[in-house]
Amino acid sequence: MNRYMVVATFRVGADMNEVFAVAADEVARVEALRADGRMGAVYLALARGKVFIEVNATDATDVEVIIESLPMAKWWELDIYPVTAPPAPVK
Repeated sequence: MNRYMVVATFRVGADMNEVFAVAADEVARVEALRADGRMGAVYLALARGKVFIEVNATDATDVEVIIESLPMAKWWELDIYPVTAPPAPVK
């Protein structure tokens, strides 16, 4: 598995009432993906219209499949970044 950070940006014109209407389903899906080891941390920056999602996947296509399984994904534009842990400090 590889690690990715997904920056999801709410599309212009997204109706936040519709978005929040699926919040319970979104939380349930995230928890299921976490239990499966496919998703890590999720951070919201609503003032900036962004969601930051840590994903564990085989490749970027797999990341898209995982993210698109989230109820809120239909309101997002995605930027997918492969990430690695920083190197260990030199002793």
